[in-house]
Amino acid sequence: MADKISEIETWLQQHDGSFAYIADPTNVFYLTHFKCDPHERFLGLFVFPEAAPFLVCPELEVGQARDSAFGREVIGYRDDQDPWSFVNKALEARKPSSGKIYIEPSTLPFRKAMAVKELYPEAVFASIENFLASLRKIKDAHELAAMRKAGELADYAVKLGIEAIKKGRTEQAIIAEIEHELAKQGYSEMAFETMCLTGENSAKPHGRPGSRQIKEGDFVLFDLGVVIDGYCSDITRTVCYKYISDEQRKIYETTLAANREAIKAVHEGLRIGDLDGVARKVITDAGYGDYFTHRVGHGLGLGEHEEPSMSADNDQTLETGMVFTIEPGIYVPDVGGVRIEDDIYLGADGPETLTHYPKDLQIIS
Repeated sequence: MADKISEIETWLQQHDGSFAYIADPTNVFYLTHFKCDPHERFLGLFVFPEAAPFLVCPELEVGQARDSAFGREVIGYRDDQDPWSFVNKALEARKPSSGKIYIEPSTLPFRKAMAVKELYPEAVFASIENFLASLRKIKDAHELAAMRKAGELADYAVKLGIEAIKKGRTEQAIIAEIEHELAKQGYSEMAFETMCLTGENSAKPHGRPGSRQIKEGDFVLFDLGVVIDGYCSDITRTVCYKYISDEQRKIYETTLAANREAIKAVHEGLRIGDLDGVARKVITDAGYGDYFTHRVGHGLGLGEHEEPSMSADNDQTLETGMVFTIEPGIYVPDVGGVRIEDDIYLGADGPETLTHYPKDLQIIS
């Protein structure tokens, strides 16, 4: 964690930085390994080009903050105290330069930005978000280990879901069984709302699971992820219940081919938009181009959706150390939908798949 803060300190030196005020809890966790949901309370990490960083958090969280990997000054405040008085005192002790103050404009509440402005009326705000995103998209060994484990648990969760398929069982009941079994083994944090979509609902890429009961001939689509040490997995698998039509089989095999071809194409330096194009060409050539309605994937890490966006218009290139999803899909109204999603780590020797649940077509009897 200290190395990541050092990178910010160096970056501030190079970019006329007075200091960085980092308030997003996910970014604070990334830089300190201190996990905190402050709700309406104040949380702030302050990093300087020369002076020592400090962290301000609610008093009830101070113990966890000091036990974290941050290893620097932690300042706590009670609910009847003004946290900005503590911030001001710590800032004055460090005498920051008159450069730019770097913030996260996408997530920092206006009132908190204005509180900084009151302390430094002449301050010029600038964004540190792109730099933080560039750090977060390259995973170190600790992050990769957590994501491998999260991938293993995602595989297991899909297995639980498929074993729970029975005629008449509802989407919600299957989800409850998956999450109950995971919780019994100590894994209670899901990366996002677990999805099980059946029949015509599977043709809605982000459909809402409900009380629909499984019927023979249905596609059953699972999209889920598990969190380990703050890091997310994200897997999608689709199976069919009892029997499958010729059109459903073609949809499935086309989606699977798109998934495999895109993974095979992954290499350092590849334009991200071109990776989307690999999957899209397979699906378009099979006549389903109009039914592949989203990008081929997204970055993955502390958030279930991170940079980079794996979309057709992205001119960035793949870099060693990235983790991202590859998730082509075909969604045909009144027939059903198929999505097959894997988590991919781009290592020095090429792509490594972090999710391993079998992808060949399964017809559940």
